[in-house]
Amino acid sequence: MKAQRQVWGETLAELAETDSRVLVLDGDLATSTRADIVAEKVPDSFIQVGIAEQNLIGMAFGLSTLGYRPWVSTFGVFLTHRALDQIRMLVSQTKAPVKLAAAYSGLLNGSSGKTHQDIEDLAIMRAMPNMTVIAPADAREAELVIRWAAEYDGPVYVRFARDAVEPVFGDDYEFTIGKPVVLREGSGPVVVSTGVQTSRTAQAIASLVTQGHDLRHVHLPTLKPLDTEAFFAAIGDHTEVITVEEHSEIGGLGGLVAELVAGLGVGTRVTRIGLADGWSESAPNDFLLDRYGLSPERVAERLTDAISGPKQ
Repeated sequence: MKAQRQVWGETLAELAETDSRVLVLDGDLATSTRADIVAEKVPDSFIQVGIAEQNLIGMAFGLSTLGYRPWVSTFGVFLTHRALDQIRMLVSQTKAPVKLAAAYSGLLNGSSGKTHQDIEDLAIMRAMPNMTVIAPADAREAELVIRWAAEYDGPVYVRFARDAVEPVFGDDYEFTIGKPVVLREGSGPVVVSTGVQTSRTAQAIASLVTQGHDLRHVHLPTLKPLDTEAFFAAIGDHTEVITVEEHSEIGGLGGLVAELVAGLGVGTRVTRIGLADGWSESAPNDFLLDRYGLSPERVAERLTDAISGPKQ
């Protein structure tokens, strides 16, 4: 298994070798984000800006006006918090083709503590006009998303996880922007997940299937823009939808699905599984996933509770 950050470094280095427009601007975290792969293989395509996230965005925007396709590389929390004003004013409002590679997103930065864990990023970036927001499930999808984003003429925010996860997709998988992916057909409730949490959710569902539950599993790699017609086709006529995300329950995937389902005007119940409204903490990653109910075992428990819970 490969981590998404490793795939990001390797893919960007490959793209930069054949396209001089591709640049990587790093915020002094190259060995962590694996932007160091680009620095080693294609040094002329790598710019070390240092711990200056606002300047990262400003320089990337300036380079984009000269015809370059810059990627900004740092932890997700620094993009969505420290550099948010620059992203809003320079990138989003101008529709600049700046790509935001948000490494170490979610809980999987446990040793650095809650200051470095970004569990609000999807809510923030989803509300940003003109911003494309993508959370790939595994290494295969991450590579395809990177290649798509490199050619897209506009701003893109991509959520990358630090650690490798069990693969979701094979080599034959093809990513299509905005399209949901049905990972498992089923006649029971629909489980919708995004990002690397899809891998853990798939494991949870597999264990529940052995217990007789017939769940449908839908993965949403693209949170914005979303093909709503394809989304409704994916959930079908099911009246119970459960979202699972490594993110706050407020404003992320759960918020998106609730907004869409509310517009139907029918009696579909949406249950959101994610982090409750509060800050996370410093601890090993596996401990955090279990504590906040996002490990495969805990997701299985929470899905069981949601399925058997009282219905309006």
